[in-house]
Amino acid sequence: MLKLSLVAFLIAASATAVFAQENGKAHQPTLTPQTSGTTQLLIAVSPVDSRVVWAAGAGGTYVVTTDGGETWTAAVVPGAESLQFRDVYGVSDKIAYLLSIGSNTTDFRIYKTVDGGATWTIQFTNSFANAFYDCFAFWTPIRGIAHSDSVNGVFPEIRTTDGLTWHSIAANMPPALPGEASFAASGTCTATEGEQNAWIATGGSTIARILATRDGGNTWNAYDTPLVSSPSAGGISVAFRDGRHGILGGGDLSSNTSADAATSDDGGQTWTLTNTPPTPGAIFCLAYIRGNRHHDDGEFDHEHDRTVVITAETQPNFTSGSAAWTPDEGRTWFELPTVSGYWAVAFANPKAGWFVGNNGQILKISF
Repeated sequence: MLKLSLVAFLIAASATAVFAQENGKAHQPTLTPQTSGTTQLLIAVSPVDSRVVWAAGAGGTYVVTTDGGETWTAAVVPGAESLQFRDVYGVSDKIAYLLSIGSNTTDFRIYKTVDGGATWTIQFTNSFANAFYDCFAFWTPIRGIAHSDSVNGVFPEIRTTDGLTWHSIAANMPPALPGEASFAASGTCTATEGEQNAWIATGGSTIARILATRDGGNTWNAYDTPLVSSPSAGGISVAFRDGRHGILGGGDLSSNTSADAATSDDGGQTWTLTNTPPTPGAIFCLAYIRGNRHHDDGEFDHEHDRTVVITAETQPNFTSGSAAWTPDEGRTWFELPTVSGYWAVAFANPKAGWFVGNNGQILKISF
C-alpha cells in the first residue's frame, strides 16, 4: 500500500559490549555521509557485505557500490522510468532483484539483473486487479516471497523457488481482515530467517497482525499484535534475529504521535510493547544488526544481537524526521538527533550499515 513518506528503523543488538554507557548515555555510532550520484528518493537498501550494497527508489533508479560506499554508481532501469522501486535484494555485485510499484496494475513488477545492472529481466508482471505488492524477502538467492495487500479477503502472495519464475501461493494464506494491508515504506514489511521462517506485518484494519510461516510459505498462521491499527496505521516493518526473537514497528501515518514497537520471543505468536521510542511519527524500517562471522566456523558472534536504530518522518510534508537507537530491543532508547529524512536502513555487520532516503542521500552508520 503506497503510504505517506515516513521512516523509522529499528536495528537490534546486544545490550553488552558494543555500546559502552557512561553517565547514563551511550557512545553514539559514527555517521558518514556518502554521495549516491542521484537526487531521486531512495526507498530501500540491501547490503550484500561490507563492500557491496544495492539501493533503489523513485524514477526507476537504483544505485550500487562495490567499495563500501566510497563510490556509488546510479542508473535507471530502461522502461521503469515512471516507476518506484519499493524493495531491493542484493545477492552479489552482479545479481540483484528489484520490486516496482506504479499507478497501473501491470506496474507491479519484479526485475532481476545478473550482470551488475547492465541488463534487467522482468520476471513477474502483476495482472491481478487491485493487488499492491509492498515488499519481498528471500531465504536464499533463489528462494523468496513477495507480499501484496489483500484483495477481496485474499492475499495474492507469490513465491519463487528457482530465482527465475514466480507462482501464486494465495491459497496458502490465512483469510484477510476487511481492509487488511501492508505499507510499502522501506521494503521491510516482510522478513525471512533461516531456511523456512517468514513473517509479514499488516495493518489497515481493526487489528495489526503478523502472518507467519515456518515451512517456506506452504502454510501460514495469523497472530494479533498490540500495535495501533486503522486504515492509516498498523505494523510497517518487521525483523527477526533468530527463529523466536523479533521486533515489529509501526504507528499511524496520519499523525505525529509516537511510534509503536513490540517484541516477540515465541516466533511472532505473542507480542509485548516496548518502551515508547523518542520519535514522533511511525516506524518505517527495522533491521537487526548481526555480528561478524567467525572465520573458523562461519558462525555469527552474537554480542550485537539486540541493538536497534529507528528513524521517523513526520507530518505535514514528510521530508524531515528524527532517529534513535536502543541497545536492548526497546527498553532503553538514545536519540540520533542529526539523522533525518531517511527511509530505510540495513546492516552488513556492526561496522557497516547504510541509511538511504530523500534526495538520494546516503549515510553510512558504524557502531
